[in-house]
Amino acid sequence: MSSTYLGMPAFPEAAAAATRDERLRANLRHATHTIRDRRAKAVAELEDWAELRAAGAALKNRVLRHLDHYLEQVEEKVTAAGGVVHWAADAAEANRIVTELVRATGEREVVKVKSMATQEIGLNEALEREGIRCYETDLAELIVQLGDDLPSHILVPAIHRNRSEIRDIFRERMASWGRAAPEGLTDSPAQLTDAARLHLREKFLRARVGISGANFLVADTGTAVVVESEGNGRMCLTLPETLISVVGIEKIVPSRRDLEVYLQLLPRSSTAERMNPYTSMWTGTTDGDGPSTFHLVLLDNGRTDTLADPVGRQALRCIRCSACLNVCPVYERAGGHAYGSPYPGPIGAILTPQLRGTSTALDASLPYASSLCGACYEVCPVAIDIPEVLLHLRERVVQGGRVTVRGRRRTVRPARGHTSERAVLRAAQWVLDRPGALRAAQRLASRTRGLHPRRLPGPGRAWTDSRELPRVPSEPFRDWWRRTRGGAQESPGRGSRAGTSGASGDDRGQEER
Repeated sequence: MSSTYLGMPAFPEAAAAATRDERLRANLRHATHTIRDRRAKAVAELEDWAELRAAGAALKNRVLRHLDHYLEQVEEKVTAAGGVVHWAADAAEANRIVTELVRATGEREVVKVKSMATQEIGLNEALEREGIRCYETDLAELIVQLGDDLPSHILVPAIHRNRSEIRDIFRERMASWGRAAPEGLTDSPAQLTDAARLHLREKFLRARVGISGANFLVADTGTAVVVESEGNGRMCLTLPETLISVVGIEKIVPSRRDLEVYLQLLPRSSTAERMNPYTSMWTGTTDGDGPSTFHLVLLDNGRTDTLADPVGRQALRCIRCSACLNVCPVYERAGGHAYGSPYPGPIGAILTPQLRGTSTALDASLPYASSLCGACYEVCPVAIDIPEVLLHLRERVVQGGRVTVRGRRRTVRPARGHTSERAVLRAAQWVLDRPGALRAAQRLASRTRGLHPRRLPGPGRAWTDSRELPRVPSEPFRDWWRRTRGGAQESPGRGSRAGTSGASGDDRGQEER
């Protein structure tokens, strides 16, 4: 597996290869079912879960409506607390800012908390090109990094690996990144965890620069918040002299009080815990406590373009809990790598095409990486209607036209393979807008039903590879309704409901009255 998403094929091609890997499917099935069952029990403990969910969605909507105000408030509060705020319009600018900040310290090593935003912009690779080694400290991210792999899950990036695979990765690769794995290492979870702890401890104690993301950014105080389960985040956020946090502009909440809602929604939806073991908050810098220098990089990278879409913007409510991945039948079988993005699963299928656009075959295919069963919407703690957005993005892919990508207006051509689909839809629209034409088409279809093929030819063949064409009824519904419900208005030869049931003329008249 390559350590970059560049050049990955469209989702159907990647998914077809992944579903043939029986071990991958077994790993995914076991892990996702275990997580989803635990989550369901944790959520059931709260009688007001529906109200919490509605509150989480409403708070996020409020932030998105007034995002300009809250961003300015964040900048003011962080600056007043001793931090420095940087604005990054895209991935290249964010990488340049972080690289320059690290180089200014003279360091060539940094420790990093698990961060979706930095994965999105490819920060590790950008630092590596400048001779700066970035050490992942989350256990699953460490496994991915040592294995020259890619994350395949939002919460559990190494979900596609089993214990024996992890043991082999530690034995073969740990020494080239630092402290080697202990002799005789087995696949016992306790031994694997101890090996990771020993490997990382020297890096925590040596590093002078830490890099993080943030789960939330409190507007009225400028406070950044990271929730995690292992304690590695606490080490990265407190031990280094310089802390650089890369945060998407949508991560803002208005006040500390609003955290109450999300600190109940997030842990139960992600790790099925009542609360996160580690919730770290920091506001600027404090003498003698934590890093002496703090930089906040506010990342756009397509978010304002997404905000401009009244339907698609709800994806920005996402709190990265991964609940949608664990119930998705498509993700369970295809895995995360097939999505070609740090954001896999249902949320990735709607977020990635909006952040990156739909001009590539991969991004144009993602809105179709779903069965539209709706399970993702049911479990989403902030009520993102993922099926609605998927359909909306499918329409965008098929129709093409003018869209905004990275702040610039451009024309997106219909994705390859969708030109014929668009022609069929336009023809259907023409017929449905004309009742006479629709009636004639229905009658023609009924009278020629014996000639209909069982599979579609040409571009439609792929659709019928896994589906049967629905059988056309012997008569159109309109004709059936007129024949069975029309009563005396029908011609004698066609019959009426009373006539076919053997009712007398008096009975028929009574029924009609």
